[in-house]
Amino acid sequence: MSAGTAIGIDLGTTFSCVAIFQGGRVEIIANSLGDRKTPSYVAFTDKEYLTGAAAKKQAEMHPENTVYDVKRLIGRRSHDEAVQSDMKHWPFKLINSEGKPRVEVKYCGKTKQFTAEEISSMVLLEMKKTAEAYTGKTVTDAVITVPAYFNSNQRQATINVGELAGLNVMRIVSEPMAVALAYRMGKRVDRQRNVLIFDLGGGTLDVSIMSVGNEKFEVIAVGGDTHLGGGDFDSRLVDHCVEKFKQEHGEIDLTTNAKAISRLRKACENAKRTLSLLECTNIKVESLYEDVDFSVSISRCQFEQLCSDLFDRMLAIVIQTLSDAKLDKADVDEVLLVGGSTRILKVQQLLQDVFCGSKFDRSINPDEAAACGAALLASNMIDEQSLVMQEVAPLSVKLKMQDGEIKTLTERNTKIPSKTTIAYTTPVDNNKTMSFWMYEGEQLVSNENNLVEKFIVQGIPPSRRRFLRIEVTFAIDGNGIIDVSAVDVISGLQMNVCARYTARLSERQIKQMKNKAGELKLENEKQRSKMAARNELESCIFTMQSKLEDDKIRQKMSKEQRSCTLEICEAVLKWVDLDQEATEEDYELMRKTVECACSPIIAPKQHSSQARKRRMTN
Repeated sequence: MSAGTAIGIDLGTTFSCVAIFQGGRVEIIANSLGDRKTPSYVAFTDKEYLTGAAAKKQAEMHPENTVYDVKRLIGRRSHDEAVQSDMKHWPFKLINSEGKPRVEVKYCGKTKQFTAEEISSMVLLEMKKTAEAYTGKTVTDAVITVPAYFNSNQRQATINVGELAGLNVMRIVSEPMAVALAYRMGKRVDRQRNVLIFDLGGGTLDVSIMSVGNEKFEVIAVGGDTHLGGGDFDSRLVDHCVEKFKQEHGEIDLTTNAKAISRLRKACENAKRTLSLLECTNIKVESLYEDVDFSVSISRCQFEQLCSDLFDRMLAIVIQTLSDAKLDKADVDEVLLVGGSTRILKVQQLLQDVFCGSKFDRSINPDEAAACGAALLASNMIDEQSLVMQEVAPLSVKLKMQDGEIKTLTERNTKIPSKTTIAYTTPVDNNKTMSFWMYEGEQLVSNENNLVEKFIVQGIPPSRRRFLRIEVTFAIDGNGIIDVSAVDVISGLQMNVCARYTARLSERQIKQMKNKAGELKLENEKQRSKMAARNELESCIFTMQSKLEDDKIRQKMSKEQRSCTLEICEAVLKWVDLDQEATEEDYELMRKTVECACSPIIAPKQHSSQARKRRMTN
């Protein structure tokens, strides 16, 4: 592939952005509406599925069929505490399918279920199409950003999303690393600088401290929360309004009405943004519930009080990350604010209280920086340019054996790629299998951490206990994804390591999802072609009706001719409304019939000209 055709994608919780490096600079690619960022929304209708802004517009009318925030579901299990908490705020239905969350919607009159990876791949496919429309080429290679605090399963799931969208994911890069690349782009520095990147997006918080130079980018420490972002601030306002409505209208619970909650959430999101500009605003929704209007005044002070614990969590992560980096706040040379939620004034104020205000670099666009950095990295990888990037494992990796023994394999902030090998012996005679559980997290009790996987080593040769020596190797690659292998040291035999409770997709599942995506794409294209044919037919009829009102046409037609033509138009319009099963071919045939019936009357000159041409030809 030639340089410049690989793209960078910031796959966000609320918005996504795509960029490309060409002509010595990074270009953010605007979508078909001219917007530089696209809502990470997918909506399902009785005719097609929609993505981006078109999907978001469906949220108020069809909230149960409009899906968003799927980044909070990627790589997670249904019983995860975070998933259970988020479900309370989503109008769409989430079901448990073999331990994995699936979204259930109505699509083309049928009940359909989709994984978070499938939904996210639809958003990613839209980014791919946007890039292809801009470049005029087929785009297959991409670098995709992930929160620095994403665990191994979430990172692997993101790669799966890319594959489902028809992309070769060249690399998964942490959002802070991508931001650092964008920050350094076109800028020369005299020394390695300590840069703190504070990235507060729609659904996640990343805090990274990096050493940034001209050619070397090294993560010193990371902290974060994959469930702390702008959506959580919106939810606090929504909860506040729900309680107010209960107090005013006799214990009516708005949370049982998906449409009401969807409209209220939109109003709360707008209020949150307004409070970054004004001291006070109103949250107002007409006919919120059974023709009952709702209006409440909210001040910036009230908003900050409602979200005080969120601000505390945010600040605690900053302090902890400084401690992990073994740096004092005075050692930080610059602070970069990234992500749309850093526009919240309280966020800026708290960070300014910790760091000197002069340390804040506001030269980069908080919404576009990650996509820019990803595009720069994609171009560097295509050109095989030298760029030293050193990331770290965001979480400690721990192992629990069958006997309950717990070992820490990798401490958080360990440089990656990394590899750890542990030797085991079989505890009983003729032991055929060996099981262990892998966790990510910092809790002392293993079960309180995130269960990455249960692994079973199979194919152990029969032997007396403690005779065999089995080495199990745990490797974390540059993408932050964990892989496990096992070998019998004496024979050199490679063992089969089976994953039992994986949140990752198997090759079979990916293949099934690809086939399903292909079918959806064909069905969507078929439905859009059908709607285009219907619109063309209706446009043809409306044009005919308009011409029939023209005085010149009226003078040239008898009342009977005009009445007959109008009857044809009305009859066809009625057929369009009644026959919902009509095909694209039916609409095209009907359009030709209308044109044939009407054109001799309203376009006699054109008809005469065509007749003359036929006579001349003969």
